[in-house]
Amino acid sequence: MALHAGAQPRFIVLASTTSTEQSGLFAHLLPQFTRATGIGVRVVALGTGQALDVARRGDADAVLVHDVEAEERFVAEGHGLPRRAVMFNDFMLVGPKADPAGARGGDVAAALARVAAAGAPFVSRGDRSGTHAAERRYWQAAGVDLDARKPAGYRECGCGMGPALNIAASSSAYVLADRGTWLNFRNRADLAILVEGDRRLLNPYGVIVVNPAKHPHVRKDLAQAFADWLVSPAGQAAIASYRIGGEPVFFPNASP
Repeated sequence: MALHAGAQPRFIVLASTTSTEQSGLFAHLLPQFTRATGIGVRVVALGTGQALDVARRGDADAVLVHDVEAEERFVAEGHGLPRRAVMFNDFMLVGPKADPAGARGGDVAAALARVAAAGAPFVSRGDRSGTHAAERRYWQAAGVDLDARKPAGYRECGCGMGPALNIAASSSAYVLADRGTWLNFRNRADLAILVEGDRRLLNPYGVIVVNPAKHPHVRKDLAQAFADWLVSPAGQAAIASYRIGGEPVFFPNASP
């Protein structure tokens, strides 16, 4: 429904991730939600950890992020209403086509172990994002304790997914990327997908409405309308219809 002339503008602040923004999903998705409801969405795109911190301060009405453990902790602390599954895509290990570390294959832990053993350049987000959290899990599975000693070629950029890919492209480095941002990334230089399909690379996203009992000023009803729309047949269809070069980017997985 359209806003009536003279009505106060209705909008929510959504704390979300650089991957959802840089993949182009929001430019596709949010106008459809606004046309359906008359509610605008102002996105603050950060790493998942930072997005949740924004919501903890009460500076967002909802979050759409991708670190299930951190999301569940956020809810358990009382900052959010129950998490709802929205969609998923996957991570992949990207690196130079020549693959000097011999990382290519279907096992992300084995690939990172080879990158570490070779001392090959690796760009880490290093920004407490959902991607960074996943990357740390994969390094641990590879037998690499980043807190004790980082591999010789490991560098943290403290940046979003797009800038991390740009750094990797300019330095022929390895990097963990989400499929959505990769598909929308044009400055690939000699980078190629080297590892994909490992079940551990699944990347689920959830939406959480900020708890008005903790933060009474939040626009709970508008945020709830957004969460409800995302998991509705219309929202799920909108997610499924977003493609880059004919390839789906996110896969809806809301519970009926």
